[in-house]
Amino acid sequence: WISYLIVKACGALKAGLGPKEEPYVMFKKSDKPLYGNDRFEGYCIDLLRELANILGFTFEVHLVEDGKYGAQDENSGQWNGMVKELMDHKADLAVAPLTITYVREKVIDFSKPFMTLGISILYRKPNGTNPGVFSFLNPLSPDIWMYILLAYLGVSCVLFVIARFSPYEWYNPHPCNPDSDVVENNFTLLNSFWFGVGALMQQGSELMPKALSTRIVGGIWWFFTLIIISSYTANLAAFLTVERMESPIDSADDLAKQTKIEYGVVEDGATMTFFKVSYIIKHVRLYNHSKEINSRRHSVMVKNVEEGIHRVLTSDYAFLMESTTIEFVTQRNCNLTQIGAAYIDLMHFGSLGSPYRDKITIAILQLQEEGKLHMMKEKWWRGNGCPEEESKEASALGVQNIGGIFIVLAAGLVLSVFVAVGEFLYKSKQNAQLEKCCSIWLNLSSKYIPTHW
Repeated sequence: WISYLIVKACGALKAGLGPKEEPYVMFKKSDKPLYGNDRFEGYCIDLLRELANILGFTFEVHLVEDGKYGAQDENSGQWNGMVKELMDHKADLAVAPLTITYVREKVIDFSKPFMTLGISILYRKPNGTNPGVFSFLNPLSPDIWMYILLAYLGVSCVLFVIARFSPYEWYNPHPCNPDSDVVENNFTLLNSFWFGVGALMQQGSELMPKALSTRIVGGIWWFFTLIIISSYTANLAAFLTVERMESPIDSADDLAKQTKIEYGVVEDGATMTFFKVSYIIKHVRLYNHSKEINSRRHSVMVKNVEEGIHRVLTSDYAFLMESTTIEFVTQRNCNLTQIGAAYIDLMHFGSLGSPYRDKITIAILQLQEEGKLHMMKEKWWRGNGCPEEESKEASALGVQNIGGIFIVLAAGLVLSVFVAVGEFLYKSKQNAQLEKCCSIWLNLSSKYIPTHW
């Protein structure tokens, strides 16, 4: 984080500068060599100049020696970074993106914060998958499609067997001849399969079960197909029209419950301190898990925000950081996104320094009422922006959505033509054999059987 430390309080003030951090403080790009305060630009620089205009002071900035924000060592109790320079009276004032925390508040003074924030998660945008020509299969998983096929085969076979055993499925095809010994059964193996297809397609068939046992099988199968078809239809529209953006995590709770995605924070930063001292279960789980990974394998903590952003872009890594910085980063890198809302809204950026706290607080309130704080934030946070995501509203379906249905239809028509040709050839062969047998019989009968007795 960039930090400004102002020392030697008088008409002219001297300030310290921490590590480079956009958009708070940046080195100004110029073809000419720059010196002094002209070397820098950014939100904090503009804020410092506005305060100087209101309160009537001048300032000079320099780098913070160790480049840290300010954290307390657990063993020695010593502070580092900007906090240490303020405590050692090397600085009178700091204007910085420095988070107000309980432990910092005990050793230094904060004015009214000039920016509010929360802690959120920076993560890579999930890859969207456009619907394919066979998207109509997506509402049900491959396992369910396989189970439906097995259920169809099983029910058809059971129906065939039960119809064979039940005496009420056999009938006399010649009702005018009640003494006939010929009986038939409608549920042949092929008819049983056709009955199952008709029910599955919600079309029915001319076959009607007569026995109680076969009606039970038919009723259960109809109920099964009703639930399956209703579930399929309910999910079909979403799978055909909406580009699916599936993210493995949607909140800090999801992050705490999994172990596949690594996550971390800036080492010795305010975010790390928050998780360290929190008593909320999910926060404790997040901190303990990251600490365990940090000690066993490799560091999941980063030295600065730039390193954290780089790890998010190059690996499966989630970076917990201040929401305002995430907003700035995602405006300039369309491959990154904020996961969840800022779920902690208790932390602020503040101006530091006891001798000037009251005056600076009044000046910040004045800038806030005049809208200048908002204007400065718009100036430095607004980027080129990312292309707007496509509308998630229902739209007309194209070939890319349901083209697979036409492929299935064409395949069915081609198959039916081949089957028809096969049936024709098979029947022609049977007729030829029958005619051949009849001609042989006629020849034999005319040769060996006398026409008159």
